[in-house]
Amino acid sequence: MTDKRYGGGLAKVASVNVGNVRTVTLDGHPVRTAIWKSPIEGSVRLRGVNLDGDDQADRSVHGGPDKAVYAYAAEDLHWWSSARGHNVGPGTLGENLTTLGIDLAAAVIGERWTVGSTVLEVSQPRIPCYKLGIRMGDRRFPARFAASGRPGTYLRIIAPGEVEAGDAIRVVSRPSHGLAVGHVERAYHADRSLVPRLLTAPELPEAWADWARHVIDVTGGRMA
Repeated sequence: MTDKRYGGGLAKVASVNVGNVRTVTLDGHPVRTAIWKSPIEGSVRLRGVNLDGDDQADRSVHGGPDKAVYAYAAEDLHWWSSARGHNVGPGTLGENLTTLGIDLAAAVIGERWTVGSTVLEVSQPRIPCYKLGIRMGDRRFPARFAASGRPGTYLRIIAPGEVEAGDAIRVVSRPSHGLAVGHVERAYHADRSLVPRLLTAPELPEAWADWARHVIDVTGGRMA
């Protein structure tokens, strides 16, 4: 299968980023978070629900099989750098893989990539929480992130292996339903007419399907 391209270049890993849990202060109260990620050199093993050397503070909402790896595009980091007037470098948004040359919003839910010696599967967009605001020093940033239409994507680890900066990202399979990460994100934040499409993708986590069914029930199937 032909690799997806973004700006004409072959898709690859620009940076691998990991971070441990730390405690920060918000309104005088301690908050545990692992959103601070830093690029590392050399290969990193991906297995189970994580990367070696990486962690999440609250596994009830972060991490787990459907959120084992978070990818964000270098192109979108450059966009944020321009929008905010300062450098937003690899790992800043808490991503494990900073990608280059792939449009993550166009990635189809359930499509699989080979990256290094691992196989990963696109699972869902990121829905920002308040901890992203802590990381960026801006309480309004989660809302700005949601409005940007640049959610990045979470990935499942289908086959464990190792990845490092420079590894090619190759799309090896893609479901025919066509539901993309960007469709899911827009259905949630901006366009409820897209909600029924979420039920066409069996690879989407069940929590999303439950949400879609709830919205359809509440609206009586009338999607504005």
